[in-house]
Amino acid sequence: MKAMVITSFGEPDVFEERDWNQPTPGRGEVLVKVHATSVNPADYGVRQGLFGSGIKLPAILGYDVSGVVEELGEGVEDVAVGDEVYYAIGLLSGSGANAEYHVTPASIITNKPSSLSHAEAASIPVAGGTAWAAMVTKADVRLGETVLIHGGAGGVGSFAVQIAKAAGAYVYATCGGYNAELVRSIGADRAIDYQNEDFVGILEQETNRVGVDICLDTTMGKVLAPSLKVTKANGRAVTITGVEGSLDAAVYKNITVHFVHLDNVRPKLEALRTIAERGQLVPVIGRTFPLSQIPEAHKQLEQGGKGVYGKIAIEVVPSKP
Repeated sequence: MKAMVITSFGEPDVFEERDWNQPTPGRGEVLVKVHATSVNPADYGVRQGLFGSGIKLPAILGYDVSGVVEELGEGVEDVAVGDEVYYAIGLLSGSGANAEYHVTPASIITNKPSSLSHAEAASIPVAGGTAWAAMVTKADVRLGETVLIHGGAGGVGSFAVQIAKAAGAYVYATCGGYNAELVRSIGADRAIDYQNEDFVGILEQETNRVGVDICLDTTMGKVLAPSLKVTKANGRAVTITGVEGSLDAAVYKNITVHFVHLDNVRPKLEALRTIAERGQLVPVIGRTFPLSQIPEAHKQLEQGGKGVYGKIAIEVVPSKP
C-alpha cells in the first residue's frame, strides 16, 4: 500500500511517499480502507518531535479516519465488511491514517454519518470530538445560555459553534474579520473580529456586565484569562490548549475551569453523527489535498492566517466528480 511516512522529526519535507506492508487485522480488529483523513495541530506537533520518544520512527501520522471495512479479524461480530465507518486513532500509535489501509480495534469505530462525504466525516473525529468534550462533557452547555468561543473559524472552534447552537445557546465567536461571515453562517449570533475589536468591551456592553455562562478557548491559551472578566459568577471556562496569565478571577467569581484532552471518542462520534444527520452539524473544510500532498497541508495549517479555516481534509481515495 501507499503511505506517507516520516523517518525523522522536522519540517514538512520529512514526509516520504513509500510502499508499505498492508496490515492484517488480528483478533478483535478490522482492516479499513482509508478514504479520507485530515490534518490537526497534533499532526504537526508529532512531526516536529514535540512528543519525543513517545513516537517510534519510522511512523505514519494521521489521527482521523473515514473509510470502508474490508476485512474482519477473529471475534468481530458487530461490524460487517462494507460498513462505512469513522474514528480517531491514538496520538502515539505510529501507525496512522496517512496510508491506504489501517488496522484498528473494532471497539473504537462507529458508523460514518450517512449524510456526509468521507472527506467531511474525516474532518470530525479529533476536532469534533474535542469540541464535544469541551462544550458538552465539560461545560455542560444548556438551552438559553450564552457562550463565548475563541477561534470560531478554526477546526475545533467551528464544531464548537455548531454544537453550542444545536444545544440552544446564544453564541459569540471571535475570528479574523475575513472569517466573520463564515462564522455567522455556521451559527454564531455575534462574530467578533479579534484583530480590530475588543471582545471584553463588547461582552461587557452587550451582556450589561453580567457576562457569559461559558467561555471556550480553542486558540493558544492567551485569551482564557481575560475572558474570565466577562464570564458570569459561577460560570464555566474551558481550554483545549492551556493558560497564559492569572486565573485569579476564576477564584473570585467561583468559575469552574476545565482542561480538555480528548479520550473515549466513540460515544462522542455517535452523538455527532446524530446531529450531522439532522443537518445541525456541517463540517467546514477549507482545503482538500491528495495523500501525496500532505507536506503542503501541514505547511498551510502551521502558517494559518487568512485563507486557512475549518479543517484541511486529505482524500486518500479521490472523490467522484
